[in-house]
Amino acid sequence: MTTRAGFAALIGEPNAGKSTLTNRLVGAKVSIVTHKVQTTRARIRGVALHGAAQIVLVDTPGLFAPRRRLDRAMVAAAWGGAADADVIVLLVEAHRGITKGVEAILERLPEVAGPRPVALAINKIDRVAAPVLLGLTRDLNERFDFAETFMISAEKGHGCDDLLAWLAARMPESPWLYPEDQIADLPLRMIAAEMTREKLTLRLHQELPYQLTVETEAWEERKDGSARVDQVVYVARDGHKGILLGKKGETIKAVGKAAREELEEFLGRKIHLFLQVKVRPNWLEEKERYSEMGLDFRDGN
Repeated sequence: MTTRAGFAALIGEPNAGKSTLTNRLVGAKVSIVTHKVQTTRARIRGVALHGAAQIVLVDTPGLFAPRRRLDRAMVAAAWGGAADADVIVLLVEAHRGITKGVEAILERLPEVAGPRPVALAINKIDRVAAPVLLGLTRDLNERFDFAETFMISAEKGHGCDDLLAWLAARMPESPWLYPEDQIADLPLRMIAAEMTREKLTLRLHQELPYQLTVETEAWEERKDGSARVDQVVYVARDGHKGILLGKKGETIKAVGKAAREELEEFLGRKIHLFLQVKVRPNWLEEKERYSEMGLDFRDGN
């Protein structure tokens, strides 16, 4: 039997649904999903299977106008993910249509895509009426020569099987790149850190989630099959530390419990999770923090 394997990059504006689609196609949660924009920082790879094909999904950070070093590194990672892939999928939100952000992506797409096929996936189709969808499809296809257009709901699963089958057929003939049971190429330490960061992002308001990062400092396997995981949450200011800890440490306790439960479900075993909060005023300018996030520090210069 001929096997196929390759990379499909999901690009789009922040919050277009790339992480939700990655998780849907993989069939498990590998990418953190929140209602806040710019949640995905690194290029997270999820591994989806369809028949004899293995599709490595590159869930890139959303493409937006960057302001800070971290923003610039994230945008560089997104375009880099697209440039390295065999196939590109542009996600556009049905109810938002052709925004300024989508316009900017369409302008740069020919140069980045080159000869590779680009599919258009119009997401969140349950939010608009059919005539609006048809009009949006026509307008987008007039601006770029998409190889195929899919109407999907990444959250509910509509149209996702068709997209997966199309991607599978476009993967190059190749042995599989990962073992059959592997669903992500992120190290466990990084997946665990991302899970904790997701819980923090969901609990905290305004800008604070963008001013923190989580690192897994130690991972100790125990004889009883459980693991002890030590993580550090780095924040930029003393005031942030107080908010993160909460009254009598209630906030960080709740975050730790939610992250531990999700990690236990993901790994199918007991986890002892310990969180520490440390103030590092310049973490956004430290090369090591970027390496931990899988980003290139130089891209943010």
